[in-house]
Amino acid sequence: MSSSDIFIGETIGTAILILLGGGVCAAVTLKASKARNAGWLAIAFGWGFAVLTAVYTSAPLSGAHLNPAVTVALAIKDNDWSNVPTYFAGQFLGAMIGAALVWVAYYGQFHAHLTDKEIVGGPGAQATAAKAVEAQEKGAGPVLGIFSTGPEIRHAVQNLLTEIIGTIVLVLAVLTQGLNDSGKGLGTLGALITALVVVSIGLSLGGPTGYAINPARDLGPRIVHALLPLPNKGGSDWGYAWIPVVGPLIGGAIAAGIYNVAFA
Repeated sequence: MSSSDIFIGETIGTAILILLGGGVCAAVTLKASKARNAGWLAIAFGWGFAVLTAVYTSAPLSGAHLNPAVTVALAIKDNDWSNVPTYFAGQFLGAMIGAALVWVAYYGQFHAHLTDKEIVGGPGAQATAAKAVEAQEKGAGPVLGIFSTGPEIRHAVQNLLTEIIGTIVLVLAVLTQGLNDSGKGLGTLGALITALVVVSIGLSLGGPTGYAINPARDLGPRIVHALLPLPNKGGSDWGYAWIPVVGPLIGGAIAAGIYNVAFA
C-alpha cells in the first residue's frame, strides 16, 4: 500500500472512529439528547460499533490500524518502521476531524448543556468568569469526557498501569487473531473480533480511566476541546494527558514483545 493510501485510510477511519465513539459519549452526556443517561453499557457498545465501522471502512486502504499503539506493535513485530510517521499523521488528524464533527452534530446540545446553571454554575443561565477560571484550574471541564478520558481516582501509577493492561489485551487480540493475509492490518474477521474486544475492555477495564487504549483517540480530541469555542467549557486537563498517550504506547510495545516470544 502506498503512503497516500495509508494516510487517507487512517485519516478517514480514525475520523469515523472518533465521530461515532465521541458521539455516543455526547449522546449519553448532553442535555436535550434523546440518549442522555443511557449509561456505561451504551458507551461500551457504542465504541465497539465505532471500531467495527471504522475498520471496515479504512481496511482496504491502510489496513485499519487507527491506533498508534497498534502501529507501534506491528512495527516491532515486523521490524519495519518506515510507514509509522504516515500512520501517526493520519491517525491524529483523523481523531481531530472526528472530534470536531461531534461538536458540529451536537452543536445545540453543547450550548444547552454548557449554559445550564445546574451544570456550570453562576447566575442565570451563564457561568461567571470566576467559575470558568475555577473549572480551568481544577483540570477537567464539564464536557471534556466527550472528547477524551479521565480517571475516577487520580493516581498516576494506577491510571498508567490500567491503560497499559487494557492496551496489551487489545493489541494481543489484534496480533493473534485479527490480521489480514498481508499481516499489516485488520482483516474482515479481525474487525469483528477487535470490536468485541473493545466492548469487553470497556466493560471490564474501562471503569478506572475511561479506557483510552489509543493515544490518537485521546490526544487529538483533547486538543480540539482546547481549541473549540465552547462556552464555560473549563479545562482540558493537560496534567493527566500524558497517561493515555504513554500508557497505550507502552502496552502496545509489551504486547508485541509477548507476541514475538510466545506466538511468532
